[in-house]
Amino acid sequence: MQLGFDTRLTLLAAGLIFLWALILGVWKYRRMVASPNGQAHPYVDIAHRSALLYSFATLLLAVFVELSAWATAVNLVAAAVVVAFFVIAIGSYVSHGLREDTDNQFRHPTPALHAGMIALIVGEIGGFAVLLAGFVVEQLF
Repeated sequence: MQLGFDTRLTLLAAGLIFLWALILGVWKYRRMVASPNGQAHPYVDIAHRSALLYSFATLLLAVFVELSAWATAVNLVAAAVVVAFFVIAIGSYVSHGLREDTDNQFRHPTPALHAGMIALIVGEIGGFAVLLAGFVVEQLF
């Protein structure tokens, strides 16, 4: 079976995010070993866990991409938007972990943080809704 180009790219993204999660796991381990209480900074932990979860969520996206009725370009854009927000979120967590500047980025939220969250909500839900609709059209009708 030959997978579509859009599916292959989405699977590649899943693999790269999973690799990133494994590397973040090493960082988390090093921080745990160096910490007097045996715990990494909260955002180091969040970065590691979110990357693991997002890698599997990206695999789920790939399934919907492959089974969608929409054109390759539509599927690719929809999946790319969702994956981009996954990567941005992980990057944000890594940044907070490196700086150790907060244990809760919403304690003192900025307008930019709120705007980013609105964009994330629209992008992730919208992107997945496009893929889910493509699946419904192709597989159920």
